[in-house]
Amino acid sequence: MPIDSPTPKLRVELRQGVARLLIDNGAKRNAFDLEMWRALPPLVAAIDAEPSARVVLVCGAQGLPFCSGADISEFSTVRATSAGGRAYEQANVEAFDAISSCSKPTLAAISGFCMGGGMGIAAACDLRVAQEGAAFAIPAGRLGVGYPPSAMRYVVAAVGAQRAFEMFFTARRFTAKEALAAGFLARVFESESYEGAVDDLSQTIAANAPLTLAAAKAAIRAAAGLPNAPSLADCEALAARCFDSADYMEGRAAFLEKRAPKFTGR
Repeated sequence: MPIDSPTPKLRVELRQGVARLLIDNGAKRNAFDLEMWRALPPLVAAIDAEPSARVVLVCGAQGLPFCSGADISEFSTVRATSAGGRAYEQANVEAFDAISSCSKPTLAAISGFCMGGGMGIAAACDLRVAQEGAAFAIPAGRLGVGYPPSAMRYVVAAVGAQRAFEMFFTARRFTAKEALAAGFLARVFESESYEGAVDDLSQTIAANAPLTLAAAKAAIRAAAGLPNAPSLADCEALAARCFDSADYMEGRAAFLEKRAPKFTGR
């Protein structure tokens, strides 16, 4: 079934178990405005509630970069005062938290610019890959913008304290190769194979047992101390649920019969 979005600047295409969450604000080179920040939590919640969605792929719409950051034109309007700035940052954090709290695997596929708030969106995802030539930066130091700890924790969890210091203190751009070396990315794909590689990766994830992926996601986030990680008791309950599932029986049967399993998430 289609998943409606609160804004046309964020769209969802759902096929073969992959929910593509497309950032589509071409007039601003995929900068995020306040409307988009506020729309992201209910949209992610709707995807999470859709049984046919096995993995969430966050990416720019065709021909657009991943995200060029926050819409600078709003700095002199909705972010003109300290109160407005704090409210805006709260909307940012709620968007990051929504992605982080999604029970399904989240994959950021990054091409072109991944700047400022775009890095926050990507950092909130479980897995990040990029096209060669992608550029990364957090230019807050050149804008006079302050990041609260609730937002900063996503960047620090993704790259560590030393890299976070460098990113914020210098405000310089990093290449995809540097982002890979820093641990921000899992893979970098060549431009010619990028689209196919992202499709293959998302389909590979979507084909695996949903309950196992949910349990693994929870346990990894808890073990790594990542933001919004579930409790150990919740992780243990998710793992136990796998052994009581029809998918566990299907996985065993498929292995013995030497065929591909067909998981249902039950």
